Order: sequence, then structure tokens, then C-alpha cells
Amino acid sequence: MTETHRHSLIEDAQGLAFGATMAAFGIVILTHLGLVTGQTAGLAVLISYATGWAFGPVFFVVNIPFYLIGWLRIGGMFTLKTFAAVAALSGLTMVMPGWVSFATLNPVFGAVLFGFLSGAALLALFRHGASLGGVGIVALMVQDRFGIRAGWVQLGFDAVLFAVALSLRDVQTVAISFLGAVVVNLVIAINHRRDRYVAT
Repeated sequence: MTETHRHSLIEDAQGLAFGATMAAFGIVILTHLGLVTGQTAGLAVLISYATGWAFGPVFFVVNIPFYLIGWLRIGGMFTLKTFAAVAALSGLTMVMPGWVSFATLNPVFGAVLFGFLSGAALLALFRHGASLGGVGIVALMVQDRFGIRAGWVQLGFDAVLFAVALSLRDVQTVAISFLGAVVVNLVIAINHRRDRYVAT
């Protein structure tokens, strides 16, 4: 059903908070298991593994060039909301490991759980006129311009990133990680329709 009203400030704030928090929890699961993912988050994870730098600051910096693209091609409000979501995610990933720990977490289940959490997070952000930056911005632009669903666009980017990941991580880790990325993108591809959401 198509929505016919704009989201209120409180609705947007709740949507952005939900999206950033669920995405951060997904990243905590991912990095706890030593897995990788796609999109700019995946690039930030790989840089974090390679350098020992914390994911949060790396993710924040990696997204900076995409804000200009978002501002010029999608709009100021989208870019500001995306900046807020990325900043919140970056901060949460730095403190959340002190709030959550795992005695047991099966890697395959963890990858699927990461996928569901991240997919739900991105859907919430898309619904409220935001994304997690980077490839998400490019994917939404391609969807709006060419009608190719954002999830499929992101899956293509992910394939390239995972090819690179194979040179840095073992095959089993990359295979399990790819499962998580497929779940994320299937959730988006199946559930995201631009006409279901409100222009904000």
C-alpha cells in the first residue's frame, strides 16, 4: 500500500535510530566472527582487518566522498539524514561491543542474522529518506534512473568486493560472508519499492 503522508520529525528520528542501531548490531556480529561484507561497510571492514583501525572511524571516513554525490544527485535532506545514520552507526559500533557479547555464535547462523538485521536496517533507512552512504547512494540513484532494484545493484558491487576479499581472507570465511551479503540484498530486492515510501 502506498503511503500518502510525509513522515514527521519524530517518525524520521525513530526510523533513523532503528536503522543505525540494527546495522551496528549486524556489524558487531560480523566482526566478532571475522567475516566480511559488501558495499562501503565491507570496504571499511577489510581496511579495519588489514590495519587494526577501528571500524567506526574508517566507515565514517570512507563515506565522505559519497555525500557530495548524494547532495548533488538526490538532495540535501537525503544527504543530511544519511550523514546522521552513518555517524550514529560509526559511534555505535565503537561502544556496542562493550554492551553485547557472545558465548556461542555459529558462523553460518551469524552470517544469516547479520543479513536479516542489515536488510531490515537498510529498509528502515530507505523508508525514511536515508541510506548508509556509499554504494547505497549509488544503488538508489541507479534504481531511480534505470529502474534496476537497489538490492541487485548492491549485489553487483558486492561481487567485486568479495573477489578482492578472497586475496585477504580464507575461502571458507569469504563463502560464509557471501551468504550474509546475499541475505542482505535479497531482503532489499524483495521488499524495497520506491512507491511504498514517502518522499521526505
